[in-house]
Amino acid sequence: MGETPFSLVYGLEALILVEVGELTLRFSRANEKNNNEALLVKLDFLEEHLDLAYVRMMAQKQSMERYYNHRANLRYFKVGDLVLRKVTQSTREVNVGKLGPTWEGPYRASAITGNGSYELENQDGVKLQINKNFKFLCRNENEMSASRET
Repeated sequence: MGETPFSLVYGLEALILVEVGELTLRFSRANEKNNNEALLVKLDFLEEHLDLAYVRMMAQKQSMERYYNHRANLRYFKVGDLVLRKVTQSTREVNVGKLGPTWEGPYRASAITGNGSYELENQDGVKLQINKNFKFLCRNENEMSASRET
């Protein structure tokens, strides 16, 4: 953001002890009257200074969001779509080994519970206890083979 955390909190740059002990030009030219005037001027512009830092921070976050969304493979399902659920370490059956299935299902997306999160139910209408994110769901064989490659 171009600002130090100290300057955002206190409104001025910190002097390190070496500058105080060595009498640098910055320290030697400072007197109490000029210092108080400078602090009052900085105090007048403090709100604008913080607003500009906030604008730069939000611009940086939007840039990161655009970069992520550009590279992410987002998949959206409608209510009623049949999907397969990825078998993870926590959902894998005991003692199946590495040759066990990597996908299970089909499940029906019964509700959208959040941004990319779905409530699933099996073919008999029994709902799964855990909602799944689109990252762990696929719609067809092409998506399954693509996820194996990554």
